[in-house]
Amino acid sequence: MLPDATVAVLDRVAAKGARSRFIDLAVRYYVETQGRASLREQLKAGYRANAERDLTMAAEWFPVEEEAWQTFVASRSPKKLARTKPE
Repeated sequence: MLPDATVAVLDRVAAKGARSRFIDLAVRYYVETQGRASLREQLKAGYRANAERDLTMAAEWFPVEEEAWQTFVASRSPKKLARTKPE
């Protein structure tokens, strides 16, 4: 049973023989979007809950990453590449 106002809306957007299909699609769409919204909110809450820990960890690892980057950049320098070119 649907309220009369809902049936009136259905009559405007779906042909009489296509109501069930329209309702099926609408319910599936609603469930999917609500599921995504719920997941998005759960992820946001997790990010917020772990933000301080993640920033601390990033700060602790920054010197190691910086050293690795500098080593990489030095290995790609033009001088080193010029020495390795065959003549």
